[in-house]
Amino acid sequence: MSDHREEARKLVRELLQEALGNGNGMPASVPPPPVAAVHRPSTWSQPAAPGEVIGSPERTETVRIASDADLAAFVRTVLDRADEVRSGRLRFTLGGTVTGAFRVAHGAVTERTIKKAAEAGGRLVLGPGAVLTPLAREKARALGIDIERER
Repeated sequence: MSDHREEARKLVRELLQEALGNGNGMPASVPPPPVAAVHRPSTWSQPAAPGEVIGSPERTETVRIASDADLAAFVRTVLDRADEVRSGRLRFTLGGTVTGAFRVAHGAVTERTIKKAAEAGGRLVLGPGAVLTPLAREKARALGIDIERER
């Protein structure tokens, strides 16, 4: 398990280093071509940007992360396909947010919170530090709100 974590940290460091450029916080830039545009041959094309892949197919996969299990699965995917990610052949985009759930991480869950959960779609997810009051529990039953407790 720690090997995967260390490998993930290494990949994140490399990706951040590529994104930030030369280490001084400024993004890397491509210097302008040494010859003016009017003197360029007709076959000339713009040079590739740092990290840009030319000539290889690029795939973009949509990722939806709604739970810790989704996040763990995504990290495993990145680690398993690290070469494709590094080369630019594989990119990820974040999919739409999961609707229908209202999450409370900690604190008291009141009737007002239950009403908000009903407006959000009818499902309430309670974090480890959340406490459901008896009146809120009754209101949830009356409104048909599903209550799920995270571990």
